[in-house]
Amino acid sequence: MTVHPVPALTPVPRTMAALRIEAPDRVVPARLPVPVPGPGEALIRTALVGLCGTDLELLRGTATYLRDGRAGYPLVPGHEWTGTVVTGGPEFAPGDRVVGRTMVHCGLCRSCRRGRRELCERLTEVGLYGRQGAAAEYLTMPQTALVRVPDEVGDRAAALVEPAVTVVGALERANCRLEDRVAVVGTGTIGLLAVQLAARLAGSVDAVGIDPAGLALALRFGARRAFAPAGAADREYSLVVEASGAAPAFRRALGLLADGGRLAVIGVAGEPAEGFVPGELALRGLSVTGVRHGVDHYDQTLELFRSGVLDAEPLIAAELPPAEGPSAFDRLRRGRAGAPKILLDFGGTR
Repeated sequence: MTVHPVPALTPVPRTMAALRIEAPDRVVPARLPVPVPGPGEALIRTALVGLCGTDLELLRGTATYLRDGRAGYPLVPGHEWTGTVVTGGPEFAPGDRVVGRTMVHCGLCRSCRRGRRELCERLTEVGLYGRQGAAAEYLTMPQTALVRVPDEVGDRAAALVEPAVTVVGALERANCRLEDRVAVVGTGTIGLLAVQLAARLAGSVDAVGIDPAGLALALRFGARRAFAPAGAADREYSLVVEASGAAPAFRRALGLLADGGRLAVIGVAGEPAEGFVPGELALRGLSVTGVRHGVDHYDQTLELFRSGVLDAEPLIAAELPPAEGPSAFDRLRRGRAGAPKILLDFGGTR
């Protein structure tokens, strides 16, 4: 377990190191003003930040948030992170290690009041739209959006809590249970976390993907079998988790389901699923659940890392300083030949 040393909490400087996307295909190290927390907010000293496919879409200019106008350049990315409280309030003391909910909800709209906070009508998302991301030495967060990290959970695991909460929420909403035969489509970070959890909850789990290294990791994490898409048997699984975010994978996932099966869609495909026939859902009695985020599953997910049900270490390919942020994005562009996750270490920049 790795816990980064807590940096000196005072004095807070006026400027900070950050990584900023300035335009499509242009990401640069930058010096920015340290943000000032507003009422009810805490100032956080960032330790580790994970980069993912959504960050790469922001860099490429293809992210939904850019296309629909919620986000614009320049922006500081980073929604998978852990850090230390510098200034807080009644609930959080300086030095507390925390993770933050990506989705910051208002608590007042109709969706929030009916318990669907991930569908908040005034939603902002850290590092995506409405709030500065964590790819910087400091960020501010509402204290209501912070979750304390147990001492037994290292920083590297804490940095992966954000993608893991959606996996936990997805398997809960899909009612994953011991009698299920599960297939996970996609062997990136989210897919491999889904394999780990399904291996504990279901009777069996298989992995379906196109990356040999990801398939090998899936077997290490408890998958019974690991296939390329063409090698998986049709109509064999009672539950399929689509975690790849590729449009063709949605159609393949439906084909893997036994009649009466359930499909949990975590991956976000931005193109039509060619060949999808809606009547198939009715005639075969299939259920499809879209899972936007596991906003209410942070404490539960931290416990899964603490107890060893989820293991972050084999998922992490590299831990790089912020100055190497542009090369980290280059690695994401090229794809991988091993573990999927790249972390940026902001804990050692001062």
